[in-house]
Amino acid sequence: MTTENRNLILAVVLSALVLFGWTFLSERFFPAPRPAVERPAEAPAAGAAAGGAAANAETAAAAPLAPGATVPVDVAVAAAPRVAIDTPRLKGSINLAGARIDDLELRDHRVSIAADSAPIRLFAPSGAPNAEFAGFGWVGPGAPPADARWSASAQTLSPGKPVTLRWTSPDKLVFEQVVSVDANFLFTVQQRVLNGTASPVALRPFGYLNRTGVGAEKDAFNLHIGPIAVLNGTLKEGDIGFEKLRDNGPQTISSKGGWLGITQKHWLAALIPDQKSNIEARFTAADGDRYQVDWMKPSETLAPGQGSSTTSHLFAGAKEVRLLNQVRDELGAPLFDRALAWGWFWFIAQPIFALLQWLYGLFGNYALAIVGLTLIVRLVLFPIANKQYASMAKMRVFAPKMKEIQEKYKDDKQKQQYELMELYKKEKINPLAGCLPILLQIPIFYALYKTLLISVEIRHQPAFLWIKDLSAPDPLTPFNLFGLIPWDPPGFLHLGVLPIILGVTMWAQFRLNPPATDEIQRKVFAWMPWLFMFMMAPFAAGLQIYWIVNNLVSILQQWILLKKYPAPAPAQ
Repeated sequence: MTTENRNLILAVVLSALVLFGWTFLSERFFPAPRPAVERPAEAPAAGAAAGGAAANAETAAAAPLAPGATVPVDVAVAAAPRVAIDTPRLKGSINLAGARIDDLELRDHRVSIAADSAPIRLFAPSGAPNAEFAGFGWVGPGAPPADARWSASAQTLSPGKPVTLRWTSPDKLVFEQVVSVDANFLFTVQQRVLNGTASPVALRPFGYLNRTGVGAEKDAFNLHIGPIAVLNGTLKEGDIGFEKLRDNGPQTISSKGGWLGITQKHWLAALIPDQKSNIEARFTAADGDRYQVDWMKPSETLAPGQGSSTTSHLFAGAKEVRLLNQVRDELGAPLFDRALAWGWFWFIAQPIFALLQWLYGLFGNYALAIVGLTLIVRLVLFPIANKQYASMAKMRVFAPKMKEIQEKYKDDKQKQQYELMELYKKEKINPLAGCLPILLQIPIFYALYKTLLISVEIRHQPAFLWIKDLSAPDPLTPFNLFGLIPWDPPGFLHLGVLPIILGVTMWAQFRLNPPATDEIQRKVFAWMPWLFMFMMAPFAAGLQIYWIVNNLVSILQQWILLKKYPAPAPAQ
């Protein structure tokens, strides 16, 4: 392998270190304290602005609490009349004080893999820890106040059984919200108003999402957490993030259709207005670590006896790829599938996820699906990789001749390069053959990394033996005798079994490569397997399985080709 080839590989490796290194440093050497009970990063605020924020920053809380004060969720839920939400995948209620959807749990997603783990709570009432809620309303004379008490046509909302919420103003403006829900996570809200007064009235319908705090999950360069939107066909993330809203103040964007919401790694709450309507989308931060996203339609004037209606949607649940695609296609919500943080290589990550799902359908196990994915990727890259290993094997054969040329012309670099090029040409050696497979593997590897990081479908999926969650790091480590000693090693010592296997297989693979002629490069390549062993330890077990299988296939392929070119050619 030439100096140029090795320099390119070193550059690729350094790029990978930059790409993944911060995650390694932050998770291994500066690990965040583990919460006693894992909670999704949610929250809306006690006293946070709701309907009024869309209009004039009125408070949405019926009874604001003292700053920082909270009450248990069950106490907050019991404090107001409610309509139950009961679907195959959702459990919760609608608060009739303000017509807020503020109590929502996901039945089939749990906080941890423990058998008695609590369900994920997505929404919680104002005043409760990690409060978050959504609602719809109107702005204008006679519109329902934030704490209006609505009546309900039924006690339970379930698929196929919508509930009509009604409120009548003192001067006979009749407001209705017809709320329906499907068997997954999609709410449909039809807002209707009838002007029963003797005068014209101008009203603006709106929808909002409100939360308090940024939660345990943090926004990062490779994973967006916080306000998100697609407006005017453009995905907006960082410029409307929590920190930007605190530092730069509210943002208002006009758009035709689109959607907006607040995202977490696996969970999403998103407002989807009528795609044919012009809206004014707002993103705000307020005192008390409170945040809100809302949309508002243009004002419409209703004559006496005239009514109007607008229909919008709320997605509140897990970011399952199938459901995001379904919402995108059926509602016309642009780029709704990009609510998942696929990252730079989304055009590769999405097909990889689809292939993983197909393989999972065949094997019934995501670990086997990852092995199958690895073999398919290697099969696709086989012609290129075969040329790579054949060229590397030839370079190993002619290494003595190359070394002789380098020694002979060590004081004449131009002549040295010329003679090496002539040798490559004569023996049909391509010194850059090893670069393309490495470059092609980087986006595939990163795409799989993102898939394992963000896909709720793989979250908490078991692999084999001790690997109970493919999306989490290997839990066993020899530093506590694989769990026999009741001691949890600190981050930099928590080295799992899979990372150790990864390091050993990477070392074996490097041993089959022709040795570097440069002393510094030899030392770098000697240390690299053990560096990556520690560096990969905090990553998902599924990613480690992919790398191990990839290493094993590479070792087999190199071994076969070395058999084909067994003996060094004599220097001539």
